[in-house]
Amino acid sequence: MEEEEGEEEDEEDMRSIEEKANGYDPVKDASWKKGQKVPYAALADLFDRVSQESSRLKVVSMVSDLFRSVIALSPDQLLPTVYLLCNRIAPAYEGKELGVGDAVLMKAVAETTGSSLAQLKEQLKQVGDLGDVAERSRGKQKTLFTAAKLTVPGVFKSLVSIANASGKGSGDRKRQIIKSMLVACVGTEAKYLIRSLQGNLRIGLAEKGVVSGLSRALTLTPPNSDITDIRQSTSRSGVLKQLEDNDKLLKQAIIEVPSFDAVIPAVLEHGVKELPKQCHLTAGIPVQVMLGKPAKGIDDILKRFANALFTLEFKYDGERAQIHLLEDGTIRIYSRNSENNTSKYPDIIQRLPHAYDSKEVKSFIIDCEAVAWSKAEERIMPFQVLSTRKRKDVSSDEVTVQVCLFAFDIIYLNGQSLLNECFSKRRQLLHDNFHPVQGEFQFAQYKDTTDLEEVQGFLKEAIESSCEGLMVKTLDVDATYVPSKRNWIKIKKDYLAGGDTFDLVPIGAWLGKGKRTGAYGAFLLATYDEETEEYQSICKIGTGFSEEKLEEHTKFLQQHEIPGARKYYVVGESLTPDVWFEPCQVWEVLAADLSISPVHKAAIGKVHESKGIGLRFPRFVRIRDDKKPEQATSAEQIADMYANQSVVSNKRANKG
Repeated sequence: MEEEEGEEEDEEDMRSIEEKANGYDPVKDASWKKGQKVPYAALADLFDRVSQESSRLKVVSMVSDLFRSVIALSPDQLLPTVYLLCNRIAPAYEGKELGVGDAVLMKAVAETTGSSLAQLKEQLKQVGDLGDVAERSRGKQKTLFTAAKLTVPGVFKSLVSIANASGKGSGDRKRQIIKSMLVACVGTEAKYLIRSLQGNLRIGLAEKGVVSGLSRALTLTPPNSDITDIRQSTSRSGVLKQLEDNDKLLKQAIIEVPSFDAVIPAVLEHGVKELPKQCHLTAGIPVQVMLGKPAKGIDDILKRFANALFTLEFKYDGERAQIHLLEDGTIRIYSRNSENNTSKYPDIIQRLPHAYDSKEVKSFIIDCEAVAWSKAEERIMPFQVLSTRKRKDVSSDEVTVQVCLFAFDIIYLNGQSLLNECFSKRRQLLHDNFHPVQGEFQFAQYKDTTDLEEVQGFLKEAIESSCEGLMVKTLDVDATYVPSKRNWIKIKKDYLAGGDTFDLVPIGAWLGKGKRTGAYGAFLLATYDEETEEYQSICKIGTGFSEEKLEEHTKFLQQHEIPGARKYYVVGESLTPDVWFEPCQVWEVLAADLSISPVHKAAIGKVHESKGIGLRFPRFVRIRDDKKPEQATSAEQIADMYANQSVVSNKRANKG
């Protein structure tokens, strides 16, 4: 249901964009000629204009215009252009990081501008953004010679070289590459180059907007064609139909094959309409996992799954594992955020073949939860035990914490995608092709029902079995597997106690007093707004910490202190912590409820014009090592949770 609503919004966006078309000519209005390299200045100019534009439709149109020029004049450079607009250098699952800290960037800026580190640090305190500092410093610096202009493929190649630099002296090599680019910067290029190196452009352009702009560009200016604008030869209704169809095809291709390395060459060679044949779910390439929405109570199930048969599954307290078997017998394991965890679980690699017949099962992608397991007691162990395992390059003889897999879904089997099959069929195929192995591979415990009274009993059973709660899923209605969508419902034991859990980012702290002297005493936590790329304050937290945990948090976060609040931190004026942090960690926090706050800024403008949402009685639960700061609970989710909470409160008030 949510997916259909989203598609309707996308179609409406396409119509609105087309109605506001600006008459852009991809050849005449470009700043370079056919066959030339795309100038980085064109990208920096787009970044600057996007940062000043609040209309999403206009932003998509701006992005589309640049892509149309690239397609018409330099199609071989479309891939690096897309990557730089998304502020990435490779598919997310490859885990390529630039590994450049602010200290390296500050030194590079100082060496190329003649400024001292002390001067730069002082400017950073005043401005709050190293990109702005770099731009100002470059503007004041006079050079004896003019460096070659930066180009999109050149910058992209340099960023890849930085990411690949390793070993002794890699820091110096990275700094030299950065310096060579900074010397060539003009105008706003330095600002956005530094921000790219930091990993956050902070212009309010999410990947969704980039993909929408790309689909529009591919439609209006088709690759491998002399046509630069199909509107000159196609009716308005025909253009709208193509825009809508191509948008769906491109987005589905990226969902099934989340790699621009595969999608961009395919679309350039074969066109958008051939994407389903060229880019489809494949073992070895992870897809975003399907997720669950938190329920405020059992009543939410009736609202979401009215008149539909649903199933209840134990929600295991472990780590999500998307496991792939390739045709050559290779097994790969990916986390919920597509990180390659294969080297973390050599024991799973060795034992998983015991759970299926290799003569019948040639390839698959299964969705599981990896849970710490006690062999002696034959029972599930807490998540904290699992978190003590080494994270990378583990050898079999180093494994001290045993893991049992609890499989609950299959989305690919023997070369065939199962994404569009209903859950009841997917689960049947999972059970038909795998068999349990005690303590190694088991199926998620479940109960099919239409009776809400059975939910309470099964939830109690899940909690007694050391699980977090339940996942609730429809079996046949709206029951396809939609990557990254929150089409399931999760009921955790915390909700029964009158609270919700949130995944939040610590961005600041206050120094401790009394017993907490020498450590941080309280922390400022934030949610992440995907649309604006902002961290918005949501609560101040000082409970749930043992003295030992406070020391651990202090030791870790001290390594990530920064001179002042980042420009993309949205915090109330009355909230000024003693120290600020770079976004570097995600904490799970339990809170009683959400309320409109005169102080905090989470989801500001989404439920109240000028006020944000804050958490009441927050309490620290644990660190979420499986999430990056950008994957924290989003501002949109906070707004939804507040709205759902309000609906429940209003219903109760009306009944009273």
